[in-house]
Amino acid sequence: MSRRLHTLAAGTLFTLVLALIIWACRTVAISGRQQLNLIPRQTMLAMSYEQYAAFLSRARLSNNVAQTELVRRVGRRIQAAVERYFAEQGLSAQLEGYQWEFNLVESPEVNAWCMPGGKVVFYTGILPITKDEEGLAVVMGHEIAHAIAEHGNERMSKGLLAELGGIALDAALQDKPEETRQLFFAAYGLGAQFGVLLPFSRMQESEADRLGLIFMAMAGYNPNAAPQFWKRMAALGGQKPPEFFSTHPSDETRIRDLQNTIPEAMKYYRKN
Repeated sequence: MSRRLHTLAAGTLFTLVLALIIWACRTVAISGRQQLNLIPRQTMLAMSYEQYAAFLSRARLSNNVAQTELVRRVGRRIQAAVERYFAEQGLSAQLEGYQWEFNLVESPEVNAWCMPGGKVVFYTGILPITKDEEGLAVVMGHEIAHAIAEHGNERMSKGLLAELGGIALDAALQDKPEETRQLFFAAYGLGAQFGVLLPFSRMQESEADRLGLIFMAMAGYNPNAAPQFWKRMAALGGQKPPEFFSTHPSDETRIRDLQNTIPEAMKYYRKN
């Protein structure tokens, strides 16, 4: 290929990729941030439901009726608040295909997560830290915010561009199914023995903190509970990396940012 043709081909490819990126950009509700989402929502939901079912098949669900009902009650309240808000904004189509589910799993790990489509898991190890219903709502709002903001799609889209050369998703699924599957696992931290989620980027964690505060406020939970929860998390101790090397904001930064966001969240507060 001549130098001129090579340059022309490279320029055409760049234009196509740029057009794809512009086409695939969407706006995160409330925050207004632009993000890259190459993967159709229905495709993400299908993969999510398959992997969630697989996780539950090997996990041990809690037989504590009271704790399980608490998780589900908080989840349903925040679900209803999110659905109400999206309906009021004319954005209900963004939740189309959601199949909300809230489960409590027996595990000493201090963890919780929400996959696309509202598939939520709490681990019993986090309950002593949440302490009460409002503390649990802090975590529930945060994890649901990750799903609502489609952070997993964003992470996987970047992986498609970086690792698969930006090829079309249908081609990736057909020609490189294992690579695509691994990208999904990487986006959600799945594949480990117990499916523990990897942390999102610092930007995504901060966005989920903000949206989570607003969602819990919409559901009638006091956002002032959030800094107290994270102070309890910070008190767990352990060796933590400096903020620059960590995907999570430092405890001090997170608590300060939450306190600064509380006035905004209180505008949505609907006390039950």
